[in-house]
Amino acid sequence: VQLVESGGGLVQPGGSLRLSCAASGFTLRAVYMHWVRQSPGKGLEWISTLRSGAVETYYSDSVKGRFAISADTDKNIVYLQMNNLKPDDTAVYYCARGIVGGSDYWGKGTQVTVSS
Repeated sequence: VQLVESGGGLVQPGGSLRLSCAASGFTLRAVYMHWVRQSPGKGLEWISTLRSGAVETYYSDSVKGRFAISADTDKNIVYLQMNNLKPDDTAVYYCARGIVGGSDYWGKGTQVTVSS
């Protein structure tokens, strides 16, 4: 099992980025997938979950209405579209495969920096 995030970078406040999480070793059609972030000096923050190839989606209050999680089950990639980015969104973003009670596999993360 491998998860590889990409798409991070430097963006100005109000801008957009789309993160990708390429999954291998399992199919997205049968699992929960999470996006989690860690800001400098802070703990991990869950921000979004997708179930079974986007049958259901969930968001934290901090990103609801601005971020959108989706999946291409043919390519086995999970996306996080991030709009109207704010400086507080600066963090390392991780994707993780969900299991009961937590997550079993994580990617190495991709850095998102929101700054003018």
